[in-house]
Amino acid sequence: MTVDRWLRLIAGAFVLLSVALALIHSHYWLLFTAFVGLNLLQSGFTDWCPMMTFLRKLGVSETPAACGDPKP
Repeated sequence: MTVDRWLRLIAGAFVLLSVALALIHSHYWLLFTAFVGLNLLQSGFTDWCPMMTFLRKLGVSETPAACGDPKP
């Protein structure tokens, strides 16, 4: 999987987790949801996201595998 796909998976998981925690524990968890949303918004304008840097350092590929992901 590529950096972009991992980024979408992680962001979606963070949003769902923080909404669940807001419903179960405290409404202040929605601030984390807002943080994730703002980070995604700024990365749309700047094409830079801290999580992408972290994923690259972990060795996640920038391009799809030759026989794995058929999307370019």
